[in-house]
Amino acid sequence: MKPVFAIFLVCLVLTSSLLEVSLAGSDFCDTRCGERCSKASVQDRCLKYCGICCEKCNCVPSGTYGNKDECPCYRDMKNSKGQGKCP
Repeated sequence: MKPVFAIFLVCLVLTSSLLEVSLAGSDFCDTRCGERCSKASVQDRCLKYCGICCEKCNCVPSGTYGNKDECPCYRDMKNSKGQGKCP
């Protein structure tokens, strides 16, 4: 019974460390989204969705608004309601 518990514990530790790495944003996305969301009225929401879009598209349009033609993937990403997902 003890070896099974030890294996479970090791798997749990490895899984949690991998989850932390996958949730961590990249420096590129953090920097670009910080610039993009600098004038947003709801900063935490803007940074969250910008980060999601950046991780999927590997780009963020320049400026704080507009310029989405610079990154078609970012521009075309939609939420469940069919509206633009990325700020």
